[in-house]
Amino acid sequence: MDAGSKLARSQQVGVKVARVYQKRVQKANQRLQQRLTDATRDVAPQSAAQALALDPTAGYRYAVDATQRALLFWGTLWQRGNNFLENTAQGLKPVLHFDYEFVLDGREFERPVNYALLRITPPEGVTIDAKRRPYIVIDPRAGHGPGIGGFKDDSQVGVALRAGHPVYFVIFFRDPEPGQTLLDVCRAEQQFVKKVRALHPKSAKPAIVGNCQGGWAAMMLAASDPDDTGPIVINGAPMSYWSGAWSEGEGDNPMRYAGGLLGGTWLSSLAADLGHGKFDGAHLVQNFENLNPANSLWDKYYHLFDKADTEPPRFLEFERWWGGYYLMNRDEIEWITRNLFVGNKLWSGDTKGVDGKSFDLREIKSPIVLFASMGDNITPPQQAFNWVADVYGSTEEIKSRGQVIVGLLHQDIGHLGIFVSGKVAKKEHTQIVSVLKTIELLPPGVYGMALTERKNAAGPVEYDVEFREHRLEEIIQRLNFLARVDEQPFKAVAALSDFNQRAYELFAQPLVQALSNEASAQALRTLHPLRMQNWAISSLNPWLAWLAPAADAARRHRQVLDHDHPLRKAEKYGAELVSASLDHYRAMRDAATEAQFFSVYANLFALYNDEAPAARSTPVVESREQPEVQAALASMHEGGYTEALARVAFLLTRSDEPLPLSRLELRQELLGDYADFLPEMPLHDWRRVRGTQEIIVRHEPEEALASLPALLAEPNARARLVRLLDKLKSDRRVMGRAPTAAQTSMLASIRGLLTDKAPRRRPTLVRA
Repeated sequence: MDAGSKLARSQQVGVKVARVYQKRVQKANQRLQQRLTDATRDVAPQSAAQALALDPTAGYRYAVDATQRALLFWGTLWQRGNNFLENTAQGLKPVLHFDYEFVLDGREFERPVNYALLRITPPEGVTIDAKRRPYIVIDPRAGHGPGIGGFKDDSQVGVALRAGHPVYFVIFFRDPEPGQTLLDVCRAEQQFVKKVRALHPKSAKPAIVGNCQGGWAAMMLAASDPDDTGPIVINGAPMSYWSGAWSEGEGDNPMRYAGGLLGGTWLSSLAADLGHGKFDGAHLVQNFENLNPANSLWDKYYHLFDKADTEPPRFLEFERWWGGYYLMNRDEIEWITRNLFVGNKLWSGDTKGVDGKSFDLREIKSPIVLFASMGDNITPPQQAFNWVADVYGSTEEIKSRGQVIVGLLHQDIGHLGIFVSGKVAKKEHTQIVSVLKTIELLPPGVYGMALTERKNAAGPVEYDVEFREHRLEEIIQRLNFLARVDEQPFKAVAALSDFNQRAYELFAQPLVQALSNEASAQALRTLHPLRMQNWAISSLNPWLAWLAPAADAARRHRQVLDHDHPLRKAEKYGAELVSASLDHYRAMRDAATEAQFFSVYANLFALYNDEAPAARSTPVVESREQPEVQAALASMHEGGYTEALARVAFLLTRSDEPLPLSRLELRQELLGDYADFLPEMPLHDWRRVRGTQEIIVRHEPEEALASLPALLAEPNARARLVRLLDKLKSDRRVMGRAPTAAQTSMLASIRGLLTDKAPRRRPTLVRA
């Protein structure tokens, strides 16, 4: 590309970025104006003055109420600070709501890690069946401590326990073991899974539940040890870090730009060196808080002040988790930032596993359930789903490998709500637990999981579950309206990051490491703003010794002003103005961040890669030229009874309706009735065979039907399949309802081919 072309491209980038920035600013102003209008409509400013005029004592009563609430508010922060000191002294225990016992302690392994496996003790009244599939929950190690997956009774742990499943939890301790790496952690988690399998030899393989960064840890575990892991459920897991939305409205994802604007991975290395080889997780938590300054600086505190009589227990419970900051070794945070945050290499096979081979996510044999939310600005749906397109080139490749991938998308819940929300636990997580066994019976492919609420007058709300098959190409196109072109500048980020990292290691790292020591590292951790806000308002501060007695006195002599009083409404009006202003600041900041990122790196990418190829991993459309299709068609006449059965299954499958849960559960029920006709093989191998046969039927339906007898050269095999067809014809349970004319014709045609009594008329293919 010549200089003129590069200049023209730079101008185009500038125009596009400016246009998007202007729209973002315009929408931010509109949202601010709307919030101010709504607040003014709900609380007329003159109502407070009228209340004072009608009742001269109203101001005094409001002042007493507000003062008492202020004392209760500061008393709660005092208690938070003391809880922080106590938890820190105890080494930051997991915030699990349930009792537990240790099963394995990774600190005692040959290569020690600060991880352990817990067995959750079921609460009183809950019965566990040791023969049911065990669950292993892996929480994120993203600055906070473990336990959020079992934070309350209505949680992932609680849901699985109430369903009768044994539940195990992977925790980690505050301080990493000397020299531990993430590959050591993966190796330890493999031992955890093997231990659980040994404890439940008659159960199905354990289901692995990974939350946020625990999701990619679960995927690494499953890819490196596919024979021991059962279904994988990853919730809000950022698997494709470069992905996200680039739009002009809500739902944008400013966190994905942070690596580029900070110059890459060198800053995390600097933080680890200043920490004397340990990276402080408080830095990660600070990044989360910066995403939403309105909530971090105002909303959560005003909510506590507004409901000072009832809110403190919930506030303190959450802050016990949010205010616990864990550490990582330098090697761990550098592996994460280089391979995942900036490098985005997990899906590409560029990262090495515990055995020295690259992690290949295509090696996973168990179904994968992906749960994400449109309201998540930390792990947007693109980051949760795009890795499928990065790993698999097409829908046909997924089918040929026998893989089942199920997506579940929430419309508005935030990132933490995916793991913490009781409503999400009662709805989405409960249904995921209930259908995991039946998901294993799905034919290979990509499915959307839909939950439909059904009100039951005699009891609680119930949900109907349906699975509708999609093509990978359709999903990726729907999620990425820019066809992932906006991800290309991140290649320039990775290149610049490598340069800055090498420069830091060459020129600055030796000096930083020479100057840092354990004392200086501890001082930096103690003086981190997030820790200071805790211990500064605690018993460590002698100037606040009066606070706890004053709060107790306010609680004893509480004089509550009604929430609907005009002065209380005026207070909320003022709070809404502050919140709206901070949200507007965030919107303007994010718009500027986005514009700055693309202004810099879109131009750098043009210099870094002159040709600017198409999107990095857009799945190809359905085509006979795909290798998977060619390989399947080449094997059309190969196989035996198993391949013939899989081909017949697809020939008789309906294509005009989703698969409701009732039909999937029925398949499990029918396994006993049809055991004599089913091949004895692992489910993954059966899905792989069926996926190959589906490809054959899709591309060569006539020849696929005509070549069925060639797969059944042995008379016994042919007679066995004919007997199965006769049973199917009279069993309405299998079809779900009365067979269609096409299905009836297909049954007759297949039976005729296998008995040399083919019907005269050509049958209509069911999925034609």
